Amino acid sequence: MFNARLVNDPFGDPALYLDLRYRREALLFDLGDIQRLPPRMILKIDHIFVTHTHMDHFIGFDHLLRICLGREKHLALCGPPGFIGNVEGKLKAYTWNLVENYTNDFRLIATEIHPDRTETAVFSCRQAFRPGKERREAPFDGTILEREAYRVKGIFLDHRVPCLAFRLEEKRRVNVRKNALAEMGLPGGEWINSLKDSIHRDDPDDRSFRVWWKGQDRKIVERILPLGELKEKIVKLTPGQKIVYISDVIYSPGNAERIVELARGADVLYIEACFLEEDRERAADKYHLTALQAGRLARLAGVKRFVLFHHSPKYRGMEERLEEEAMRAFEEGV
Repeated sequence: MFNARLVNDPFGDPALYLDLRYRREALLFDLGDIQRLPPRMILKIDHIFVTHTHMDHFIGFDHLLRICLGREKHLALCGPPGFIGNVEGKLKAYTWNLVENYTNDFRLIATEIHPDRTETAVFSCRQAFRPGKERREAPFDGTILEREAYRVKGIFLDHRVPCLAFRLEEKRRVNVRKNALAEMGLPGGEWINSLKDSIHRDDPDDRSFRVWWKGQDRKIVERILPLGELKEKIVKLTPGQKIVYISDVIYSPGNAERIVELARGADVLYIEACFLEEDRERAADKYHLTALQAGRLARLAGVKRFVLFHHSPKYRGMEERLEEEAMRAFEEGV
C-alpha cells in the first residue's frame, strides 16, 4: 500500500514521505526542508507527524504553507506538547489582511499530543489563521490516526525535550491477482480501490458489489457480483506492512526499551545514526544515537530491514563507515 522514501539524503533535514499507491493521499513523518518534493506530491499530503520542533524537523512548514495556500484543503499536523503554539507562532509571522477574499478556505488542524490526552486547534485561512477559542480534547491511548486500512501509533522518547516516534501499521494487505481478473473477464480500474476499502471495512460477503469500467465506446460497463465471490477468486490477503520512524533520541535504557517495543517485527525501521561509535560521548552530549546503537536496536527489535539517516555533516563522504558499523551490530550483535 505504501511507497516510503526519505525526502533528502542522509545528511539533509529529516522528512519521510509515504505515498499511498493508486490513491490521492500521502503521509509525512517530520517536516524538515521539503523543497525537493514537487508541489503535486506536497498537495497529496493530508497528515504530517512531527517528532519535535527543532528547526531541522520543522523548517519545511513555510514551504508547505506556501504551496497549500489558496486551495480547498484540510491538512492535519501533530506534534509533542506545545505544538499548537509552535504552529500559531509560525502563522503569526505573516500578515493575512487579504485572505478573507480567497475563494477556497485552506485549514490547518493542529494536534499536540500529551502522554494521556490530545489537544486540537483549527486554523482557518479565511479567519486569518486565528485559532478557535476552544481546543478539542480527547484521551490518548497511543493511536494517533486510525483509518480503515492502517493506523499510526506514537510514543514519547527523550531528546532533552519530549520527542515522538511513530509506527505505521497496515492492518492487512489486499492483493488483487491480475491473472484471476483476466480469467473473470474483469479489467482493472478505480473499482479496485473500492473493493479494497470494502474488504478493510469487513463488509459482509453477501453484499452486492459493483464492478465498472469504460467500454470501447466510452460507455460505462458494469457487473454486479457478490463481494465474497470477488474475495475468493481474485483477492489474496497477506499481513500488512509495518514502518517505524525514530529520530533524535539519546541511547538510554528507557529509550532503548521503548524503541525496541515500538519497532518490534517492523518491515522497515527508519532510524537516525548521527555519529560513529568512536564519538559516542559527543552523541550522548547531543542526545543522539550512534550507528552501532542504531544497528543494535534494530537487531533487538527483530526488524527485517533498517535505513539510516540524519548523519552529522562531519561524516560527509564517510557514509559507508556508518552503514558498516550499524550492519555489523545488526548482524553480529556487537
